[in-house]
Amino acid sequence: MMGFIHTHKKIITFFAGFLLILALVLNFTGYYELRQLTLIAATVIAGIPIAIKAVQALLMRAFSIEMLVTIAVIGALYIGEYVESAVVTFLFLFGDYLEARSLEKTRSSLKSLVDMAPQEATIIRDGDSVTVPVEEVLEGDRVIIRTGGRVPVDGEIITGQASLNEAAITGESVPASKKLGDKVFSSTVMDTGYVEIIAEKVGDDTTFAKIIELVEEAQESKSKTEKFLNKFANIYTPAVAVLSVLVYALTRDLHLAITFLVIACPGALIIGAPVSSVAGIGNGAKNGVLVKGGDVMDRFAKVDTLVFDKTGTLTKGKPEVTDINVFHSHKEQDLLRLVAQAEAASEHHLGQTIVKEAKVRNMVLDQEPEGVDVIKGHGLVATVEGRVLAVGNRKLMDMKNIVIPAEAETYAMSREKTGNTAIFAAVNGEVAGIFSIADQIREDAPAALAQMRKNGVKKIIMLTGDNQHTAELVATKLGLDEFHAELLPEDKVAFVKQLKQQGHVVAMAGDGVNDAPAIATADIGLAMGEGGTDISMETADVVLMADKLIQFSHAYSLSKATIRNMKQNTFFAVGIVAVLLAGVLMGSVHLASGMFIHEASVLIVILNAMRLMGFNRKQMQQEKELEPVHA
Repeated sequence: MMGFIHTHKKIITFFAGFLLILALVLNFTGYYELRQLTLIAATVIAGIPIAIKAVQALLMRAFSIEMLVTIAVIGALYIGEYVESAVVTFLFLFGDYLEARSLEKTRSSLKSLVDMAPQEATIIRDGDSVTVPVEEVLEGDRVIIRTGGRVPVDGEIITGQASLNEAAITGESVPASKKLGDKVFSSTVMDTGYVEIIAEKVGDDTTFAKIIELVEEAQESKSKTEKFLNKFANIYTPAVAVLSVLVYALTRDLHLAITFLVIACPGALIIGAPVSSVAGIGNGAKNGVLVKGGDVMDRFAKVDTLVFDKTGTLTKGKPEVTDINVFHSHKEQDLLRLVAQAEAASEHHLGQTIVKEAKVRNMVLDQEPEGVDVIKGHGLVATVEGRVLAVGNRKLMDMKNIVIPAEAETYAMSREKTGNTAIFAAVNGEVAGIFSIADQIREDAPAALAQMRKNGVKKIIMLTGDNQHTAELVATKLGLDEFHAELLPEDKVAFVKQLKQQGHVVAMAGDGVNDAPAIATADIGLAMGEGGTDISMETADVVLMADKLIQFSHAYSLSKATIRNMKQNTFFAVGIVAVLLAGVLMGSVHLASGMFIHEASVLIVILNAMRLMGFNRKQMQQEKELEPVHA
């Protein structure tokens, strides 16, 4: 029975509306008794779903709005106010229907994401090309994607090249060029080209599946405002029932007491905050920003201090080897081969940059390093081709008692002053060479930081493990308030804790790997990284899928707009209830008209929240148009 009513609620609502219109016709044609029966039928038909929800709430020990309406409708029937009982039940159901439709629209970002999920994949099995449901693709399968096709899994390109629209992942509509060795993500669309990939993540493990899961969880997560309003409603609703009894006791006017009971329903108050939260999170998802819930929006809106890692956050995170300087009798090619083979065991971005340089030079890296010891924040020690290598910064050289010659130190400092990171490479306890690695500041960094200052950020700080000279160069170019160099991950954590103890509300942005502890420590942890690494998605409160700082700025201003929208809805809802109750007590607001205004107020707060779906759209579009196009 309950399932039937829930499924056919829309039909029940519109049938009750039809009976109301029929009652109006019967009234004009003089069939008064038949009109009364029609109104009673409309009341009962529309009242049953309301009464069932009221009973369900009571069984869960909650005193709901439906309970107030049910009591009021029974009272209206008792005193013979059939028109008002029918109108109130219909308006309540119709308002419920419109709320559901509007909420569905605010959740459209999630629905559109789900609709993007690929259904089939073309794979090579036993030498043949076969099309299978996407659920049947296994890790290691060779997957084919042609022009117009949707990428079914996360993987790496092993053949071909293509132009991919990655809007489903990053929010960016400008196609990205992909070639051999590049990563591709599930649900991105191939504009032109042909590629074959090796499936690395399938099913629920793909980046896209995790995005959907995160957005679903975020839209269910309640903000402090929502939690407060839920507690408030649990007190407010029975209080209204008691006040209605008091009104009747003082006036002996049952009609007035029933009207007071219905008009005081806090519908707009309860719906206002969650609909704002859902719309704000939906806007973020559309623009490649994953905000993990209403409580995150609350905290993010209060942030006054931003802490950034340097590499991959303020800079592009695509460092390149700009120079290799060798000492003594060592040869550049030999040293690069040895160091690249050692660094193959490291996940650090600088080490991987050296490996990439060796591959660009078509070097064969077939020797597995032995005795690898990764020293966090400093570098690594390993044995390659029978030689002991120490590759890292000055502190690593000190730790291993390796003397840096004056010539090498002078060269390293000169490279650092021009914005390079100097990586020392020692072979068998002797400095053999220095690798210079440089990264470029993001083009959108100055505009994004300026925008965040304008929106209320008071302090911007950079924490980096890089050397003092390079850090100073970046900090000066971007006009940062402070910078601290040559830090270990634990130093960053300590610094963030210190800022919090000083009363600052801190957002920490990093690449989500070596910055994970500091990201977790901050009030708001923000991870940057195209496609989002697993650790960044799990640790951070906010994930920027397109790896752009301008998205950070958008997320920050969006959080402020969302909380502002919640407050507007709350004040409006409270104001409407206050005005209506005053009107009831003065005799100028009646049951049906009051209910109509009440339901209209619910729609107004929903429509106000839906404005968030288009928040900053024009500005984001202008920024995308101004961005340089990369071939």
